[in-house]
Amino acid sequence: MQEDNPPFDLANPQYYINRELSLLAFNCRVLELAQDASLSLLERLKFLCISSSNLDEFFEVRVASLKQQLSLELTSIGADALSPTAALQRIHEVTHDLVDRQYKLLNETLIPALKQERIHFVRRTHWDATQRAWLSDYFDRELMPLLSPLGLDPAHPFPNVINKSLNFIVSLNGTDAFGREIDTAIVQAPRTLPRIIRLPTAMAPSENSFVFLSSILHAFIDRLFPEMMVLGCYQFRLTRNSNMYVDEEEIDDLLQAMQGGLPQRNHGAVVRLEVSDHCPQDNIDYLLEQFQLSAADVYNVNGPVNLNRLMAICDLADRPDLRFPPFRPAPSLVEHHPDLFARIRQGDVLLHHPYQSFQSVVDFIAQAAKDPEVLAIKMTLYRTGKQSILVEHLARAARAGKEVTVVMELRARFDEEANIGLTSQLQHAGAHVVYGVVGYKTHAKLCLVVRREAGRLHRYAHLGTGNYHAGTARLYTDFGLFTANAAITEDLHKIFHMLTGLGRIHDLKHLLASPFTLHTAVIAKIQREIEHAREGKAALIQARMNSLIEPQVIEALYQASQAGVQVNLIVRGICCLRPGIPGVSTNIHMRSVMGRFLEHPRVFHFLNDGDEELYCSSADWMPRNFFRRVEVAFPILDKKLRQRIMHEAFELYLQDNTQAWELQADGAYIRREPAPDEVASTAQQQLLQLLSPSHL
Repeated sequence: MQEDNPPFDLANPQYYINRELSLLAFNCRVLELAQDASLSLLERLKFLCISSSNLDEFFEVRVASLKQQLSLELTSIGADALSPTAALQRIHEVTHDLVDRQYKLLNETLIPALKQERIHFVRRTHWDATQRAWLSDYFDRELMPLLSPLGLDPAHPFPNVINKSLNFIVSLNGTDAFGREIDTAIVQAPRTLPRIIRLPTAMAPSENSFVFLSSILHAFIDRLFPEMMVLGCYQFRLTRNSNMYVDEEEIDDLLQAMQGGLPQRNHGAVVRLEVSDHCPQDNIDYLLEQFQLSAADVYNVNGPVNLNRLMAICDLADRPDLRFPPFRPAPSLVEHHPDLFARIRQGDVLLHHPYQSFQSVVDFIAQAAKDPEVLAIKMTLYRTGKQSILVEHLARAARAGKEVTVVMELRARFDEEANIGLTSQLQHAGAHVVYGVVGYKTHAKLCLVVRREAGRLHRYAHLGTGNYHAGTARLYTDFGLFTANAAITEDLHKIFHMLTGLGRIHDLKHLLASPFTLHTAVIAKIQREIEHAREGKAALIQARMNSLIEPQVIEALYQASQAGVQVNLIVRGICCLRPGIPGVSTNIHMRSVMGRFLEHPRVFHFLNDGDEELYCSSADWMPRNFFRRVEVAFPILDKKLRQRIMHEAFELYLQDNTQAWELQADGAYIRREPAPDEVASTAQQQLLQLLSPSHL
């Protein structure tokens, strides 16, 4: 029903949520999963670690960008009109509260619960004589040879502390061997050292008993300063700006520039200081002065300064009973269709990972690599892992004389080093490797295989919403499509020519591509639903994605709501749109669904008065995806596959009443709970039962 209201100024900043605060709200939902007593204990610990890792990246990238804007006096204001200064103030308030909640959960809930399950963290104050003797020997044998205490004086300035490394500031009294009075030293823990050490079972309260590396260093650090008195020892950690800045217009070789820039990531400007909560204020003030930080940048923590290192417990403690039940994905297509090309010729094939095995994609590339009828393979790679079986198959194909072209995105954040290594591997095998387009990241997930059949060339394609990464495909939910549709593969052929030859793309029949047609197409399809609603026709928009930020799209969705279009949004992470504002977004409903697997697909559905359209895509609805990246959205043309995605991507998720958070007009997220007369429904659990042959 159309909203009967006076016109609203849809550019009003009150209608938009700040992107940084929305991202923090997502991390709060991750922490809520760690607090969820219905989940397995080690999985709760894992979610706590993920929330810590997410917060690290938030400071490395988002906070670092805001601070850099201020230092350069380049103020960028988003649709919410929150200035960088105001945003940072609010961020500090939220993140300090978030960190307090993380450590409270660890100390008051998870560690006691782990102890009940005979997984012990043996505190330094509770070591008995036998344990202390063993740990003393461990320090002398395994730690002492690697440690280099750094006394601070005019000849020994403050060391260059590496990003996110474990360090100790030590207060001293006395003189060194040269008679110098040194009151402060820094001890850096090498990254090669494990942060959690298992105690021998014979002297431990259980076979899963552990000691923090920081506790061992605290206990025996005086051995690094003979004949001096250690007055205090306090752990700290720095978070630095980890954005990489490469002026692509001023360099001749992007690969060489990226290789040169990677080492600088560990030494960017400091944006956060984490320090032990019992560290004296004068030590904290000294650290703040060294790194030009303010009091708001300090996070006092009651426990290890890097919670993410606790993730190792999930592997060290062999307790499958405290993990999610194992599951086996539906097998690769080759189990029933040994010739994948023959199967794809019969009709499009849809895969839903991780419920259906990513091995089908690996087998597709493997068959193309060894098939003598395959002449060429073209592929985009964004994130694929340091040791990629797909890259091995591509290299094998190149060595066999096939034309292998790979568009490798060297600037995939935090995967730059891995992609540089894979580039070298492919080039040595004889593959053609290009680095995409200057100024635009290639984020599309595409593979095109050219095969000779009965004297003619035929094309086969795989298009996906997720990366070609066998590891994350076991943890992320994504859709992938195999097709031999001539129009789609011709579109794909044109896109690869554009990427490698830098020509223009014309007349794409089915694919929507950024930065060219995707944004205008999405706006146009929203406007079409508005027109249908105004004409009294059925109108519906449904969209799933990781992030919704782009203001023009949000304004178009507000217009759709005002016209009476029902809008269902499932956005895992950042959402800058405010649903449920009377007269503005009454018909928009937004939810975030989170759980065992990381929700990753991008799916867009437009009812179009019954002639529905459904696209899967690599692109979120963000400015960078629309305007600064090469992205592709591909239609699902097969009606049965379209119906299947509608069920698996929307219906099950809109019914979820256990792992869904609904966004309110004020920006708050409220977790859904089954009503007294409702049956509990979890989308991921239902998909495991629907698609996995042996969910145990």
